[in-house]
Amino acid sequence: MSKITSHVLDSSRGKPAQGVPVALDRNADGKWVELSKAQTNSDGRVPELWTEAMKLQTGIYRLTFDTQKYFESIGVKGFYPSVAIVFEIPDAAQHYHVPLLISPFSYSTYRGS
Repeated sequence: MSKITSHVLDSSRGKPAQGVPVALDRNADGKWVELSKAQTNSDGRVPELWTEAMKLQTGIYRLTFDTQKYFESIGVKGFYPSVAIVFEIPDAAQHYHVPLLISPFSYSTYRGS
């Protein structure tokens, strides 16, 4: 099944980031439409982000991670309260994995497999 997945790793601690709220939106005619919301599990993954009922379409999508809530939960003051990753789905037949690596003062992402 074609879908969008993600996970979050806290590179400053060398561990998955548990409890990060994540929202998935799709751009429809210039407006963001929320598709789902979930939180990362103990492995830093968000399996509830994509459901069997959802159908992947071509277009522009956004994942928004509430990094402030995560860092507050572990007693750390971060610089980025949220991270938004905007990406394009050119082929709805493929699987798209969009990981996020965070630390209190930086983040990075890539298209995973």
